[in-house]
Amino acid sequence: MSFYIEPERRLEVRADVDVLVVGGGPAGIMAAKAAARGGSCKVMLVESRGYLGGNLTIGLPILGFLGPGGKQVIGGYAQELIDRLRRGGNAGEHKPCKLHMSLTIVDNEAIKREAFAMMEECGVQVLLYTFVSDAIVEDGAVRGVIVESKAGREVIMAKRIIDCTGDADVAFRAGVECHKGDAEGGMQPPTLMFSLRGVDVAALREAIVSHPDIYDMDIMPREQFAQGDFIVVGFRQLIEKARAEGLDIPVSRTILISGRQEDEIWVNMTRVCGTDSTNPDSYTNCESVSHKQLPVVVEYLRRFVPGFGSARLDCVAPFTGIRESRVIVGKYVLTAEDILNNKSFEDPICLASYPVDIHHSKGGDCTLLYSKEAYQLPYRVLVPEKIEGLLVAGKCASMNHEAMAATRVMSTCMALGQAAGSAARLSILHNVQPSKLDYALLREELLEQNVILP
Repeated sequence: MSFYIEPERRLEVRADVDVLVVGGGPAGIMAAKAAARGGSCKVMLVESRGYLGGNLTIGLPILGFLGPGGKQVIGGYAQELIDRLRRGGNAGEHKPCKLHMSLTIVDNEAIKREAFAMMEECGVQVLLYTFVSDAIVEDGAVRGVIVESKAGREVIMAKRIIDCTGDADVAFRAGVECHKGDAEGGMQPPTLMFSLRGVDVAALREAIVSHPDIYDMDIMPREQFAQGDFIVVGFRQLIEKARAEGLDIPVSRTILISGRQEDEIWVNMTRVCGTDSTNPDSYTNCESVSHKQLPVVVEYLRRFVPGFGSARLDCVAPFTGIRESRVIVGKYVLTAEDILNNKSFEDPICLASYPVDIHHSKGGDCTLLYSKEAYQLPYRVLVPEKIEGLLVAGKCASMNHEAMAATRVMSTCMALGQAAGSAARLSILHNVQPSKLDYALLREELLEQNVILP
């Protein structure tokens, strides 16, 4: 390997803010809004893409707003976003689901507009098309970041930084200990979402309800598909039949999601095992392979699944959605045992209900493990073990491989982001590092923001 020594140069400080949020996905937009609450902090949100919303914009439903028994467990700013979308006819109700606890269908394009509106209303400065390439660490604390854009290489200084990149990019560059995957390094594979229009959704519903022997479902009762929003997870027999006839289907289950339009279905069936989103070669290969898989999946649906005979490709997500990459080692590392045993914590920042849903790193199947009740997530999963001045929210917070498989869904990520933003703001107001913040102050603030806590 050859090397090039970069000459020393003086970098311009683009901005000096109180709170810098890196990553404008589900966790990031909530973190920025919470940090800006009351107008006491100058907040900036940096995003590498040309819009806000992240995985909220790729055609996925939001899972896990409700817990066992249909009781709502995620509130706060996440619910505020749903309320805003509903006022424009761009979100459905929280529908109970035996497999996913609940599903909420949203319009992926409307998300972008509402996210921009939320940031403007609360005074957050948004900077798009900008990557964070390094962290500035002094005396064991993060003081700022180095960013890259078409304007060149610049610096943003901040009293507090919240890493909502999904890949723990800031934390990793700051020297925070990070891990990826299971004991062998295997990570859950990503999926390129896409939608089809011209689907006879009534025919699909009728087949599921009337012929369970042919159109088999995983866990979910067929009555769930008679009306309203739905997710199909099953049709294993059809996939085996398609494979026998020469179609190379990359997954073991058919996963279909109803859209906001009557003839619209979103498809979650591409899969590229072995992908590492922190490696550009690997992520590039993933995008290429995903697009090759897409027409095969469409052919399968048209030939084997009722209602898809005249379906046409309508929309392909702008990027492949990543289920798993880096996670930090924080003051507490959440485990699957904590989730399944409903462990109580002294510093809960939210409740969650989504099961431990591990898409296997090899093959095309998954494993699901359920908690009997909604479970708690502690504040300490947001706080790196050693580096100060930094909070980490979303699916890169401090979880092990199995726990992250439960907490990675967007409802939980939004709740974690809101807690991180509130903690950053309060730590500045009370002149303490986030690791030293009095939990009672954070709890009071979250309750004022309609967060549901135990």
